Amino acid sequence: MKTIFLALASLFSLALFSQNTISGKITNEKGKPIAGASIYIEGTYDGATSSGTGEFSFETTATGNQFLIVSFLIYDTYKQEIDVANFKNQTVKLRENVNALDAVIVTAGTLESGNKARVSVLKPLDIVTTAGSAGNIVAALQTLPGTQTVGEDGRLFVRGGEASETQTFVDGIRVAQPYGASTNNLPTRGRFSPFLFSGISFSTGGYSAEYGEALSSVLLLNTQDEPDQNKTDISFMTVGLGLGNTQKWKKSSLSVNTAYINLAPYQAVIPQDVDWNSPYQSLSGETVYRYHFTNGIFKLYAAFDSSKFDLNQKNINFEDKIRTDLNNNNFYLNASYNGTFGTGWHLISGISYGYNTNKVKFNESDVDSDENAAQLKLKLKKHFSNYFNLSFGADYFITKFNENFDDNIALKASNGYDSNIAAFYTEGDILFSKYLALKVGLRLSNNSLLEETNIAPRASVAYKVSRSSQFSFAYGDFTQTPVVDYIKYSKYHQFESEKARHYILNYQFTKPGQTFRAEGYYKDYSNLVQYDTKEIQYNSFFSNNGSGYAKGLDLFWRDSNLYKNLEYWISYSYIDSERDYKNFPTMATPNFIANHSLSIVTKYFITDWKSQIGFTNSFSTGRPYNNPNETKFMNGKTKSYNSLSFNWAYLLTTQKILYFSVSNILGSQNVYGYDYAKLPDANGVYNRQAVTPTADRFFFVGFFWTISQNKNDNQLKNL
Repeated sequence: MKTIFLALASLFSLALFSQNTISGKITNEKGKPIAGASIYIEGTYDGATSSGTGEFSFETTATGNQFLIVSFLIYDTYKQEIDVANFKNQTVKLRENVNALDAVIVTAGTLESGNKARVSVLKPLDIVTTAGSAGNIVAALQTLPGTQTVGEDGRLFVRGGEASETQTFVDGIRVAQPYGASTNNLPTRGRFSPFLFSGISFSTGGYSAEYGEALSSVLLLNTQDEPDQNKTDISFMTVGLGLGNTQKWKKSSLSVNTAYINLAPYQAVIPQDVDWNSPYQSLSGETVYRYHFTNGIFKLYAAFDSSKFDLNQKNINFEDKIRTDLNNNNFYLNASYNGTFGTGWHLISGISYGYNTNKVKFNESDVDSDENAAQLKLKLKKHFSNYFNLSFGADYFITKFNENFDDNIALKASNGYDSNIAAFYTEGDILFSKYLALKVGLRLSNNSLLEETNIAPRASVAYKVSRSSQFSFAYGDFTQTPVVDYIKYSKYHQFESEKARHYILNYQFTKPGQTFRAEGYYKDYSNLVQYDTKEIQYNSFFSNNGSGYAKGLDLFWRDSNLYKNLEYWISYSYIDSERDYKNFPTMATPNFIANHSLSIVTKYFITDWKSQIGFTNSFSTGRPYNNPNETKFMNGKTKSYNSLSFNWAYLLTTQKILYFSVSNILGSQNVYGYDYAKLPDANGVYNRQAVTPTADRFFFVGFFWTISQNKNDNQLKNL
């Protein structure tokens, strides 16, 4: 018995003797101690927590080589194989996690909206609750810096660029025809309903090598991945009706929206400054089907839009008004897959097809056109580490355009073009630390119609100077095929791509409830199309000798901390831009550019009234126009533009909303420019007519009803 007791005592003593002590100190990269870090041996319960001085010590029965794990919040987890018998009084330095929420991000030229945006300058609701936007994504974006208010057109004009220099993408795939049909000095609007999208990224320059064929900017719209619930939305409006339904299943969901718009009843009650034969009518619809795989999501997006109008427009060159009878049909299909595979690989692929046809009758003449456009896209991204990601991919664009003119007397003409563009790109994201990030990319494209190949390098860098502030700089080369007005004459002339080079310096300050951005930029245009006739025609002499520049400063301030339930933002833009292009006789500022633009947007929720009210005031200085009665080209300037808009959303019940809005409530008599006669009168004077809005004010009243299971959702976000 005594022998057994001695043996057990010896074994117990041996066990005690075999325990090893692990000790040391946890610090950051600058040597400052980290308190509260968790330290342990992998696969055991042996560990400790660092003290206020970063020191730790614990004992373990593990022997030999083992993995020591150290982890703490915003730092990368430390894992190192150690010899437990010899790991004493060692210092472990933790490296800050570059993916922490307060890490630097490249922001030069990019304005983001949505729940996934790291720094969002607009919230999804803002797109449709901004007074004056009328549910139009483009109108809401025009309250941001860098944009111009061109009321007679309605499209996005960015930093001295024409509207055609902005490309729109849905789920990363291009939309060839993003705007509705229009005619001379009658504004259009975006085709897309905002409430199918969860995020918007609006780049005013210096954008990724993933995107091409855009000289000035890109607008990226991302459809929702997952709807909240099954629901039905019903809308009764002074301009039409709307109906939407969403069904959600275990792995998939389907959303459908349709709208019928008819301006005839509104025109009968509140006449506009438009001589309608048949006011604007449209029937449109969108649908999104989503299916979630284990490691990815498939989306099928389809939209159609059929619209028509018939009006008479005064023209300074003719005694009688010119009649325009337009019928437009548009279809867009987009299928995409976004998922992961293997170790750190990410695949994004898709295909899109757009078809647009216009049948226009100008008095007795017919102009019919149709465009087929498709894109194939493949992108791969490899996550090598938290410090380096590499992406690369390819695009293939196909465009076929045909236009037929018939004056129904003697002249008939057909023009068009077939274009194929193949592009390849690669881009690397390098995070040196949570304070310094670099993005470098290259885009290579070949255009079969222009018989040319372009290489476009792009780079951007961001440095965080404090917890709330950072600087970014972006540089890039951008190319774009000339617009259809020129390129349709390709069988007579050989065109080249137009080019722009961007330099952007950005400062951004953010903290909860507040964002401030200041951005200076310089754009250098080259290879712009010029022609030698008054109008663009097939026998014009074309060249790519045009050039230009745009430089300016954009400021943005958003705040929700000033007063409870109040949100507001202020945008200011200054631009100095000139071009020698089209048939300009010299370098001059184009007629769509105002040197100074200012927008102030406010939203206030009054709890006792169950109401949200909002005001938007848009101001810009006068725009230049050419007065042929003066010798200097583009010497005229319109008076300043100003418009104050108001909206009021009243919650009748949780799911029923009464909505009212009015644009330009002060009735400002705005003038966008002047059209001059092509020939002088008997006194040698060129007469003119003002280009003005179609109405001084636009009133809108709507009733919106949401039917859902939880009885809490409503269409406030749709207004």
